[in-house]
Amino acid sequence: MVQMLTREQIAEQAIIHAAPAYIRNAPLDRTFELPTALYAVTAGLFLTFVAIMATGFAHPQMIIPTAIFALFITAFFAVPAIWARMQPENPVRAKSWARFQADGIQTATGRVDAGAATAQVLVLPVLIVFWAVAAVTIAAIVG
Repeated sequence: MVQMLTREQIAEQAIIHAAPAYIRNAPLDRTFELPTALYAVTAGLFLTFVAIMATGFAHPQMIIPTAIFALFITAFFAVPAIWARMQPENPVRAKSWARFQADGIQTATGRVDAGAATAQVLVLPVLIVFWAVAAVTIAAIVG
């Protein structure tokens, strides 16, 4: 049941903690603990999808939409890459591949080794590329 409580009743039972002091210019990890190479492979797989579809369904009227798709994908990956290097100067950098292999990454469900993290990051882009290959193959066989 719902019970109406007054401020005084709440104050009697509340445990009040001091707010942590705000640390000005504290390092902020904007890289998601992933190495740059993994980020680049993900972007490359999405651009590979666009290239496969553009090649398989080549038509003069598709030049501009394909260019727009490629520009958007490039922007979707370039803007976060720029954001990770933004001012104020931030000492936190993307992990190297060797450090990624040694440490893995911390996720919401716990620490994950490098192989599992790589699989989690790349499974969707790889499936999208396979889908593009399948769609172009089916179109070539049927048409």
